[in-house]
Amino acid sequence: MVRIPRVVIGAPASGHGKTTVATGLLAAFARRGVPVAPFKVGPDYIDPGYHALAAGRPGRNLDPVLVGENLIAPLFAHGAQDAKLAIVEGVMGLYDGRTGAGDTGSTAQVAALLEAPVILVVDAAAQGRSIAALVHGFRSFGSVRLAGVILNRVGSDRHESILREACEEVGTPVLGALRRADAVAAPSRHLGLVPAAERRAEARASVDALAALVAAAVDLEEVEAIAYSAPPLQVEPWSPSSAIRPGPHDQVEASGAASARPVIAIAGGPAFSFSYAETPELLTAAGADVVTVDPLRDEKLPAGARGLVVGGGFPEVYAAELSANEPLRRAVAALAAEGGPIVAECAGLLWLCRTLDDAPMCGVLDADAAMTPTLTLGYRDAVALADSPLAPAGTRVTGHEFHRTTVHPRSGLLLSPAAGGAWQWRGSDPEGFATPAVHASYLHLHWAGTPSLARNVVAAASAV
Repeated sequence: MVRIPRVVIGAPASGHGKTTVATGLLAAFARRGVPVAPFKVGPDYIDPGYHALAAGRPGRNLDPVLVGENLIAPLFAHGAQDAKLAIVEGVMGLYDGRTGAGDTGSTAQVAALLEAPVILVVDAAAQGRSIAALVHGFRSFGSVRLAGVILNRVGSDRHESILREACEEVGTPVLGALRRADAVAAPSRHLGLVPAAERRAEARASVDALAALVAAAVDLEEVEAIAYSAPPLQVEPWSPSSAIRPGPHDQVEASGAASARPVIAIAGGPAFSFSYAETPELLTAAGADVVTVDPLRDEKLPAGARGLVVGGGFPEVYAAELSANEPLRRAVAALAAEGGPIVAECAGLLWLCRTLDDAPMCGVLDADAAMTPTLTLGYRDAVALADSPLAPAGTRVTGHEFHRTTVHPRSGLLLSPAAGGAWQWRGSDPEGFATPAVHASYLHLHWAGTPSLARNVVAAASAV
């Protein structure tokens, strides 16, 4: 049994102000000395970066599509350990989930799995008494408990009074009202907000401003009381070490003669800021020493590195700087040539190519990458097409694709003649690249959903 006061921040649709309110609440409570744990519904990497700045601890994702609904409460309990309050920011509209799958992956589903009350953030800029119909509809539809409303973009005292009276008519308390002029801007670009890792000082200033804004406009005591109304969760916290134990049907590679813990580098810094907190935890539990390498700053891999994991981010923004770091590019190519396992997702895939927008990259893949105006987005149910350090052929996963780039193979293969595609899903051609040493793909994976991935990578590094 786990007792964690918690609340989910939802909205009728995207753009109503969930991130503003959730980040502001996290920062406001943290500045009051309340240890607060931040979470984000869905596969988003950017909002958790701002959550982490606000709360002073890692922002974590809760995505039933990527990890399965049975892991949501255990992962929540793991991420909220030692916290006195947890705030979960929703995704899109309250009941919006995976296309064609009902509320699967939605904020409402996660709220139900966590038995958590929901606070609805409503952009009221163009609404008056009609807000009562909207709020009543969200209270009546589905089974989540809508505990209150926070109004956003309120125009005046008179406007706020009209909105409050309307919400009172349908028995829903208004917990706060943010004015239109109070907006705290955060820059955005082609995939959403600019990650906090790319604008650390400015992001901290934005978070501080949000803390002051929300503390002045929202009844924090009432929000806390609503969070405390959540019942105990009848779950055991997720554990990386327990998750990493082989199951009866897992395929586990022999680790070779090496007995020392292999060093596995994980790319980080502004260019590669997209990763889930559970990835290094699982690698460590599987027997690796995990060390971060920043490709914008570090000119060599960590001492003794026998493997490399490269997540997502915005390498296209830093193509010139990544290209200028020739010593590290050569070191990555050398690791691949020596058979050291390299696993790359999305941005990592681009970095491993010969070029990115004509700028030289690592050259591990015989391919060129470029920006494109087309957004590729969505969940994918995929099967591994070839053995790789990440997964044996036939492994089934659910991942998420989100990019505005394209990769053009020069030869159709990796530098190794034994190369094949990494994944395939319904209606797609083979995607990505896979060899016994390299796995590179656009597909983002949450390794907690398939812990054997971490075991496989560590086993491959141990065998080098």
